Amino acid sequence: MQSPLPVRDGVNATRLRLPDEGPWDTAMDYMMHRWGHIDPQGIEDRFDAGEIVGEGGIPLDRSTPLQDHTFIWYYRTLPPETRLPVELSILHQDEHLLVVDKPHFLPTTPGGTYIQESALVRLRNQLDLPDLIPMHRLDRMTAGVLLFSTNPQTRGKYQVLFEKRQVQKEYECVSAAEPAPGHPAVEFPVVVRNRMTKSRSYLLAEVIDGEPNAETRIEQLETFDDGGPEGAAGTGGSGTSRRRLARYRLEPHTGKTHQLRVHMASLGLGIVNDAFYPDLLDKAPDDYAKPLQLLARGIRFVDPISGRPVEYRSDLDLSEAVRTRP
Repeated sequence: MQSPLPVRDGVNATRLRLPDEGPWDTAMDYMMHRWGHIDPQGIEDRFDAGEIVGEGGIPLDRSTPLQDHTFIWYYRTLPPETRLPVELSILHQDEHLLVVDKPHFLPTTPGGTYIQESALVRLRNQLDLPDLIPMHRLDRMTAGVLLFSTNPQTRGKYQVLFEKRQVQKEYECVSAAEPAPGHPAVEFPVVVRNRMTKSRSYLLAEVIDGEPNAETRIEQLETFDDGGPEGAAGTGGSGTSRRRLARYRLEPHTGKTHQLRVHMASLGLGIVNDAFYPDLLDKAPDDYAKPLQLLARGIRFVDPISGRPVEYRSDLDLSEAVRTRP
């Protein structure tokens, strides 16, 4: 449903559905029930100022009956945010698409404590593009190629590509070169297929019995240690006591939440600096020196406007792979 209020400071107005019935005579009574314990004066002031609107942008006042509107819109009061010490870079921009390199630690869209400090809001404000909408999402801890639609008139054509799985994505990660103890050896390339689920009340995704709904092709590209990289088929270096790592190419054929992280962990190859898989670590402040070693390297598809194949590649590199190179 289209909001009657424009984007403000890069953020959409909040939509609230009013109940059909209940012990509340007015819309304001219901809002007081929901949030009056937080800011009752602020709610009253917003109704008095006409800042809360219904369908068609009609301002509500203190006496507007509950039954007059199904949905109402208003702007949330946003808490101050400390700017994250990471930056976006633009890879491509035209009248239909914006393609960026999203850094680690920056969420794709507003949520929780990150509103202004999200890729979407930053870009809307930076480029004065209030209609900007992401075509897909990357986890906050994942870096790399991220596509946005800049044009509402052509947005549906790109959305169909994602819905029909006509977009090919390529990721890279850094993990151990050999599976953890207790896991069998892996012959690459390997395809992992299983059934994954993630509930709203549970932080982690998990593998369950049933028909597979998640699939990833995994290829080992190179192995390396503190002495530098070598070909994946190499025999190793003299530093046998050093941490042996490898860089992998990941090609997901589905898009489940945390799919790549879960699939790597299931092989005993948990991604470096992953605080969720294979073990959930205690929550700690972000350590910008230790980003999750997962990167959305590239994305390709047939552009529905031009009819030509296109591919966008990240200019970023995974820090563990770079650090160990001579």
